[in-house]
Amino acid sequence: MEAKVDFEELVAAHSRELYVYLWRLLGDDAEAQDALQDTYLRAWKGYEQLEADANTRAWLYAIAGNWARTLLKKRARGDGYSRDFVAALSDGRKGPGEQVAERERLIELHTAVMELPERQREAILMRKYQELEYAEIAAVLDCSEDSARANVYQGLKKLRQTLGEEVPV
Repeated sequence: MEAKVDFEELVAAHSRELYVYLWRLLGDDAEAQDALQDTYLRAWKGYEQLEADANTRAWLYAIAGNWARTLLKKRARGDGYSRDFVAALSDGRKGPGEQVAERERLIELHTAVMELPERQREAILMRKYQELEYAEIAAVLDCSEDSARANVYQGLKKLRQTLGEEVPV
């Protein structure tokens, strides 16, 4: 039986990617940082019960995703996107006209992604941006690998229907 990874090592190994995942889900830097801290607090509380051979990466993603869903449900509906999210993705080297067009495309993409069903949205973010394997996505979403693939496929299909064939994901 494998020895369980030290909790501090677990935090060090996954903090950056979990932060980016939370930032993509929440669209706000401060909220993502707070959510990451809450994720680790929840993980610490459940760490002793974790099996030594558990997929700790998927376990942390599941905790982070659950907490992000809770925050999204609590968040007051605003304009549907975070200006921090769009500003961070924009390329400052482009001219003003190009920047405006790019921001409009990013807002449209972000809005379309956020309107996807929860599981499809999370599956796409984990696969296309976090580069998780389907087995890890399945573990996070508590489904089969085929279901994880189907969630990514269906989400991308809906994005293409909404945004056209040129979906930048």
